[in-house]
Amino acid sequence: MTDARLRRGRGSLAVSFFVQGVTFALLVTRIPAIQERYGISDALLPAFLAAVPILAGVASLATGRVVARVGPAVVLRWAQPFVLLSLLAVGTGSELWQAAVALGLFGLAVGALDASMNMLGVSLQRAYGRSIMLGFHASYSLGGIVGASLALVGAHWQLSLFVSYLPVVVLLLPVALVGSRWYVAGGDQPGDEVPEGKGGGVGFALLVPLCLVMTFAYIGDSTVSNWSAKYLQDVLGSSEELATVPYNAYMVTTLLGRAVGDFGVRRMGAAAVVRVGAVLAALGFAVVAVAPGAWVGIAGFTVLGLGLSVIVPQTFAAAGRLAFESHSPGRSDAAVARLNVFNYVGFLIGSPLVGALGDAWSYRGAMLVPMVLVLVTVAYATSFGSRAARYGGGHERPRTVDVG
Repeated sequence: MTDARLRRGRGSLAVSFFVQGVTFALLVTRIPAIQERYGISDALLPAFLAAVPILAGVASLATGRVVARVGPAVVLRWAQPFVLLSLLAVGTGSELWQAAVALGLFGLAVGALDASMNMLGVSLQRAYGRSIMLGFHASYSLGGIVGASLALVGAHWQLSLFVSYLPVVVLLLPVALVGSRWYVAGGDQPGDEVPEGKGGGVGFALLVPLCLVMTFAYIGDSTVSNWSAKYLQDVLGSSEELATVPYNAYMVTTLLGRAVGDFGVRRMGAAAVVRVGAVLAALGFAVVAVAPGAWVGIAGFTVLGLGLSVIVPQTFAAAGRLAFESHSPGRSDAAVARLNVFNYVGFLIGSPLVGALGDAWSYRGAMLVPMVLVLVTVAYATSFGSRAARYGGGHERPRTVDVG
């Protein structure tokens, strides 16, 4: 595979991550408007919100089977436009059943998209021979910031969901379709062939530590996205306006952490970067839990973003490394699909867990639970490889053959 083709594949996949970041942020940040448009009661809203990650998990597992026949590039090429059109459908209807159908389709499409995007990222990283996975997730974070900003504009001007979503879909849909022409599955490399008599795939037992890490990371992430504003306002006594700052600060530091994280992996190894990230995230939760005031709490959420930012991309990369080391690089897609399910498991567990503990005990105490869980990641850092596994494939290439 030529260097130019790899560079085009890397650029087009980064655009795909960015588009998905914008799309998902536009959905989750306008949930109150969606609830109001469709008349969804507070009692029914959790069921609607839970359905999206559940269906996404089902679609992620199904994607693992589909890509064995058609490849992840084909799945991503069709899943991304479907996600964008599903977002537009959410802003179009008015009946409760229409909301259920639109959100259900969105969940299924997101599961296929998340899995196939990360499959391509893992295979491209193996072809590059150095860590690039964090850069893709940095594109996602940048898209999330853009999407949240667009949602803020829509809410400020009291635009309907359809009016808010239509220009974004009209702009991003052709970008996604054109960019999909250059998707590359980088695993088709000499040396990726499976030796005769080997290649049975990655057993689920080997993936369990990574699945736990993924779950813990998303419990932490969902805690920030769902409870940071309430925590700052109700526990630390901030104003409603100031309560919006922690999530924005978290998103910015997540972007910064991912933007520089690949350099850290190349120098120190994936395991060391994950250990540092887990300790930083735990420190952030600890600061939030004991914060005497709003600004200290904001500082804690800011540190959290730096810590959590590196864990998820490296977990996907580690799944690819395990596939390579088991002499079955072609099975890395199935490993990524399985692992991706625990993204949604963490999302489903995190918000209700913190809410229940906050109501039954205290929200300060509730922050200690994700702190402990993310700190457990340090114990699983060996699953991310030795220092020699500096990009997740176990065979870092000399800089003389870097391709971009």
